[in-house]
Amino acid sequence: MGLKLNVGMVSLGCDKNRVDSEIMLGILSGERYNIVNNERDADILIVNTCCFIESAKEESINTILELAENKKIGKCKALIVSGCLAERYADDLLSEIPEIDAVIGTGNYLEIDNVIQAVLKNEERVKRINNINYNIDFNKNRILTTPQYTAYVKIAEGCNNNCSYCIIPKLRGNYRSRSIESILNEIRYLAKNGTKEIILVAQDTSKYGIDLYGKRSLSRLIGSISKIDGIQWIRILYCYPEDIDDDLIAEIKNNDKVCKYLDIPIQHVNNEILKKMRRASSRKSIAALIEKLRKNIPGIIIRTSLIVGFPGETEEQFKELYDFLKEYSIDRVGVFIYSREEGTEAFYFKDQIDKKIKVSRQMRLMALQRGILRSLNKQKIGKVYRVLVEDIKDDCMIGRTYGDAPDIDGLVYVKDNIDNIKKGDFMDVKITGILDYDLVGVVEHEFS
Repeated sequence: MGLKLNVGMVSLGCDKNRVDSEIMLGILSGERYNIVNNERDADILIVNTCCFIESAKEESINTILELAENKKIGKCKALIVSGCLAERYADDLLSEIPEIDAVIGTGNYLEIDNVIQAVLKNEERVKRINNINYNIDFNKNRILTTPQYTAYVKIAEGCNNNCSYCIIPKLRGNYRSRSIESILNEIRYLAKNGTKEIILVAQDTSKYGIDLYGKRSLSRLIGSISKIDGIQWIRILYCYPEDIDDDLIAEIKNNDKVCKYLDIPIQHVNNEILKKMRRASSRKSIAALIEKLRKNIPGIIIRTSLIVGFPGETEEQFKELYDFLKEYSIDRVGVFIYSREEGTEAFYFKDQIDKKIKVSRQMRLMALQRGILRSLNKQKIGKVYRVLVEDIKDDCMIGRTYGDAPDIDGLVYVKDNIDNIKKGDFMDVKITGILDYDLVGVVEHEFS
């Protein structure tokens, strides 16, 4: 055997993309390759890209160009671009960035080893795309880019919703659920290696199982996951509102391992805008769902995403969204300005909104949400929450409650009684104060 090649990877975009990157790293972690963190040390550089919105495309392109410099000043022998940008713009990337040696589409990433070998042996540029409807299955060759105690698990690929602003179905294919057994095999594997928190992701988790079992099966899946030894938290992201049924609500309520936390992307509440977006919900149904969740699941934390500046959005329609957020005080909110994406239905809408107006509306909603979050956090003072420890530095423990997903939500800071605590432990923390977005507390009880 010759010397191993060093492989470096940059993964951009969503956590579904992250899972694909982790599988690629797992495939490459065998006899032929070493995984390295420093791009200067890498013989092979891979950029797993995103192009969901314009800013994501810009980040992907800039990252590719930055890494391409390593072909001049580093060890890099091959630069490979994978993911959504590669699927969408394969020919453009190859023609405009000569440093790129291969492009791999969203359904071709399992071929990563063969692609690298083809580039190195043949010294030819490689294009592998147009496999978007491939069938996914459990692949234990996966290197987590998260701490070992937390892992994202993709339960389905693709999307059938065809929202008018979204390019994802054209890049990821039709909705395809993984089998329950495949998912359970993966989670058993993760649990044996120390994973305690499972975060379920898909483009739309609430439709899980409809294609495979003929009915919504997310609640059944969650019930099965909760029986796996070692798993202590199950978190659900990206549940579309129209498919959250009574079975799922009951499972979240009654299953102690399920975080009372639900990510529900509603995008807007004005009925006319929702119709133009090709969303299946309405203001009335969204409001009813929020009220139902709060009534049936005490303490539930609801996260959502909103789009402002969609074509034709009037000031009155924006005000309706603003007032809705103010009335319902949603716990976690991400506000995005509409991005006009070529190839989507909304790209061709005539009544596009000026960027200054879009940014202004985004800032107004974010300012409102800051006040809402501060008010909600004040209500937590004096209460005790179970916290997952994520970091310890400068005599301060940093962790998350059930109501906080990694990287996007708030944190809890504890400065005393942390001598015996390590990353990945759970502890009970009494909240004593608040910061801008975060909480401060003291240890009530610690356990692993």
